[in-house]
Amino acid sequence: LTFPLLSVTLLVSFGSSMLYGYNLAVVNSPAVHIKAFYNTTWAWRYGHGLAPGPLTLLYSLTVSIFALGGLVGSLLVGVLVERYGRNGTLSRSTLLVLLAGGFMGFSRELGSPEMVIIGRSITGLHSGRCCLGCVAVHGLFLMAQCFLGLVPSIFICLGVFLAQLLGLPELLGEDRFWPLFLSVVVIPASLQLLLLHCFPESPRYLLIERNDICGASKALRRFLGTSDVQDVIEEMKEEQRSLSSVEVVSVWQLLRDRSVRWQTLSVVVVNAGMQLSGIDAIWFYTNTIFENAGIPASQIPYTTVGTGAIEVVAGLIGCFTIEKVGRRPLVITGFCAMGICSAGITVSLLLQTALPWMRYVGVACVVGIIAGFCMGPAGVPFLMTAELFMQSHRPAAYIVGGSLNWLCNFTVGFIFPFLQMSAGAFCYLVFCGICLLVALYVYLIIPETKNKTFMEISHIFT
Repeated sequence: LTFPLLSVTLLVSFGSSMLYGYNLAVVNSPAVHIKAFYNTTWAWRYGHGLAPGPLTLLYSLTVSIFALGGLVGSLLVGVLVERYGRNGTLSRSTLLVLLAGGFMGFSRELGSPEMVIIGRSITGLHSGRCCLGCVAVHGLFLMAQCFLGLVPSIFICLGVFLAQLLGLPELLGEDRFWPLFLSVVVIPASLQLLLLHCFPESPRYLLIERNDICGASKALRRFLGTSDVQDVIEEMKEEQRSLSSVEVVSVWQLLRDRSVRWQTLSVVVVNAGMQLSGIDAIWFYTNTIFENAGIPASQIPYTTVGTGAIEVVAGLIGCFTIEKVGRRPLVITGFCAMGICSAGITVSLLLQTALPWMRYVGVACVVGIIAGFCMGPAGVPFLMTAELFMQSHRPAAYIVGGSLNWLCNFTVGFIFPFLQMSAGAFCYLVFCGICLLVALYVYLIIPETKNKTFMEISHIFT
């Protein structure tokens, strides 16, 4: 592990993965203030305020449109990386964050709720390319054989925690600060834009995509801190030859290929289940959930920060145990824990009137959902997708899994407030059922993929 390699990993994760986590949680704390702004602006324009239903609809759109932007961004990644390279695409994506920060930061001054929604969609477009952080480092990580592959997921947890921390009343949680709170993303984005050019392009991209052996050698010497990089160059040339002989299948071909139908179904179930598990509802609407659980309003921001700290710890535990415990046990345990805790929230809400101490059971269940998610379902599906398919099918499988992730993220973010209004405490039983069904599917269908080749995994499926 060299200093340049560690530095570029931290920089990319800081300016990409952390922003993804921040934008997931940033709308939770200022929800009341943003709704008040929408209502006031509407009354100023049309002479009357918004009814509760349309106001909830408008705010739900503000929350969930982030995921639609992410879906578009994820579909553009391949084209942009091929044209501009890893560093070039990251730099151009960073400009989107600066634009989004301007929209959201000046929205109140200009009396425009539309600017908040547009800004959220643009941050989603950037976060859809968040996986570039992993892509840019991926070739280097394989060479370093160290913990660098864990860093992006840890930074996502740190981004969520940062949003919860800055949402405290003592910091940016007051009404007058919410535009600044939403636009804080420009700071890490600007730092990444300024510093990214200090590092060379990904050696893997230079050699495999551009066939620039000289440039790849120079980049490798910089990252690895040694002049003897010939062995690594030969490995990458061998990979280039193998890739040139592989015919990459399309998404439609993947869905029609009966030889990998169980692998494809598994990607669909696990990726959709990851988002439909209710974790997005927890991140987007934590304060509302705690308010309904009977937690005093003055304690809610600090309770939320506590859950964020536990999330970071759980994420670290999951990252450092995945190779020892295996993928399957972590996923099954995580989904089971989330399902049980979702049912626990329902029970606590139903009994809190008669038993006031049940509100703390509800908080513990929220913590359990977050911890269960971060220790297993948070990162394992992406790893499983790579291990379930051969090289020719992986790009299409990632498109299917990524698209489902963003679509389900949008669905939960948009409908949860209405589900909560219509079903009350029983809305969490929907998430409970989904989590337990996904855990059952993984237990019955998906084999352990750790230390297994594709042929071994394929044989188990058949």
